[in-house]
Amino acid sequence: MSAIGGKQALFISDLHLDPETPELLAEFLLFLETRAAGAQALYILGDLFEKWIGDDDEHSLGNQVAEALRKLADTGTEIYLMHGNRDFLIGEQYARKCHATLLQEPHIMERHGQRAVLIHGDSLCTRDLAYMQFRQMVRSSRWQQDFLGKSLVERQMIAQQARQQSQEANSNKASDIMDVTPQEVIKLLQEQQVNTLIHGHTHRPAVHTLRLEKPINGSLEAQRLVLGSWDQKGWVLALDESGFNLQHFRFQASPNSPNFSPKAK
Repeated sequence: MSAIGGKQALFISDLHLDPETPELLAEFLLFLETRAAGAQALYILGDLFEKWIGDDDEHSLGNQVAEALRKLADTGTEIYLMHGNRDFLIGEQYARKCHATLLQEPHIMERHGQRAVLIHGDSLCTRDLAYMQFRQMVRSSRWQQDFLGKSLVERQMIAQQARQQSQEANSNKASDIMDVTPQEVIKLLQEQQVNTLIHGHTHRPAVHTLRLEKPINGSLEAQRLVLGSWDQKGWVLALDESGFNLQHFRFQASPNSPNFSPKAK
């Protein structure tokens, strides 16, 4: 696995790391040691973990990831973390442990002559009304304070129940409902006055060219870069002086392992 770091900024999301998928953790650690080696910056745009019930939950997976990110950061690579819909409770305590900066969305990134707005992506799925109501509830400071005030055992049980309910609900939803709403994409670009959007969440990696009705920075063209989920292969978006390049790579661990099953959004 050759390095692609150098002067590049790298963007990844939706790894959904979990104790039940040790092969995926191994792939991520290998990525940090090889492909990300020497990178200018690494942006992790949400759902690094399958679940996160609080920074006070000291577990081996979180500690291994923090140690690896800290090691990369100590070589000079800037590390940025963003909340996803699965790990929105990651706090400043864990970010410091990773030697990372915790980003709030939307975040404007400017590098290599490019300016882009970064988000996880779930906030754009407005046609999924049930999820948007749930998102508004769990992102409120009142709900989070109440949840984090419970014991770790209680939080673990609640998280597991919520995951099961989410899987059942998603199995009955139309595919387009769980994708971004096109009008919301244009609205966000207009609000932020940028021509490039980078996000994950949908597990539908692609480069979309958009036509705007109103120009942004003098152009009627925009692009939406969608990061892929790490299930059967890895995905990374690289940015350097030549522009953006969405890439995928094979895992070295066997994709036929019973622990290697694609994660739901």
